[in-house]
Amino acid sequence: MTTQTSRLPQSRRRSYSSSGTKPEQSFSRNRRPNNGTGFGSGRFGGHKRSHNNFRNNRNRARSGGGRKQPTFDPSQFINKNPIETKEEVYVPKHRFTDFGLHPRIVEAVTGQGISSPSPIQDQVIPLINDGKDVVGLAETGSGKTAAFLLPLIKKTLTNKNQVTLILTPTRELALQAEAEFRKFSVGFKLYATSCVGGTSIRPQIRALKRINHFIIGTPGRILDLINRGDLRTERINNVVLDEADRMLDMGFIHDMRKILENVTKNRQTLFFSATMTAEAERMVNDFMRSPVTVSVKKKDVTDSITQDVVPYEHVHKFDTLLALLSKEEMRRVIIFGSMKHSVEKLSNELCRSGIKAESIHGNKSHGQRQRSLNAFKSGNARVLVATDVAARGIHVDNVSHVINYDLPNTFEDYVHRIGRTGRGVHKGQALTFVPKR
Repeated sequence: MTTQTSRLPQSRRRSYSSSGTKPEQSFSRNRRPNNGTGFGSGRFGGHKRSHNNFRNNRNRARSGGGRKQPTFDPSQFINKNPIETKEEVYVPKHRFTDFGLHPRIVEAVTGQGISSPSPIQDQVIPLINDGKDVVGLAETGSGKTAAFLLPLIKKTLTNKNQVTLILTPTRELALQAEAEFRKFSVGFKLYATSCVGGTSIRPQIRALKRINHFIIGTPGRILDLINRGDLRTERINNVVLDEADRMLDMGFIHDMRKILENVTKNRQTLFFSATMTAEAERMVNDFMRSPVTVSVKKKDVTDSITQDVVPYEHVHKFDTLLALLSKEEMRRVIIFGSMKHSVEKLSNELCRSGIKAESIHGNKSHGQRQRSLNAFKSGNARVLVATDVAARGIHVDNVSHVINYDLPNTFEDYVHRIGRTGRGVHKGQALTFVPKR
């Protein structure tokens, strides 16, 4: 599907660094003209060099001298007036009753207000029902969790000896998948357990000694349980790699490969991702059997998200944020920071300023993260301050704004950060802090 765009003037294509100094290498170098949404005509910006510049800056930061902020062209984060284009409305070829699902599963789906399959569900479920390996490319919020859970639940009801392993990049996404499973499997005596890091391994070991039809977890903890002999891989018939690109980006590549090498080759493998990198393609070639690829990706950033930048002076950065949060339209806000300690500090400063805020980052225990997320979901906290661990796998309804208080490391991080708002039929706004020159 194509989208009408308009070009931004050449004068906007300047480059900044977070320190306000001229960078050694900027995103605007050799970039294609901006298309009005802040992105070029290719993969998020139209030029792989932009992505590589982000990654190179991050690698240089790791090699010495502390964290070096990525450089960027501010116009990449501007789309004040998304062009409303009449996209062709997707007409599903199937109804949920056409998939051979148990009537109670169909009731559970329609009871959530879902009347017809989403594009990824419509195209992928029949393939999974046929036992094919599938590569599904779809944006966050496209309904892909149900796209693999519904046919796998059906398969398990037919044969209770089926065991499905679902790998996710974060604890939050694993728990969300388990919650979705429980909604769809009520009354069928199907059992699932989550095995994630950051929590005690003992209860998970005890849970694995019982019957489990679905095992959902993060790669590190799953591999640990396999190596300890507490997770028997010979019984696993189905493997789902959910948000595979994010798992690869987070450094789980070796864990994922070891897990897949342990699982019997006589399995059905499902691979879901928002992007298809070279490393992801190698995994598909190495571990999947004649997979069918289904892509329902339309574009990286939807027209439901208005994007803009917030210029600030370093000494007044926090005051600039407070002024923003004083606005009435800032109803439910996620603020992204770059470092765990700075996210916690910012959350505490907001609380001291009278703004109810919670934080999520890697230094918090699983229980602490869940309490923070629940407070944000329930409305007891208006602001959630998070590192990029929250950019995938956290789905909160009606997030009005996403604020990039610190710059993202990669284009993909930016996409997934701002994808927390403007979900479904709702509009949202994404604001990125840019230092004044």
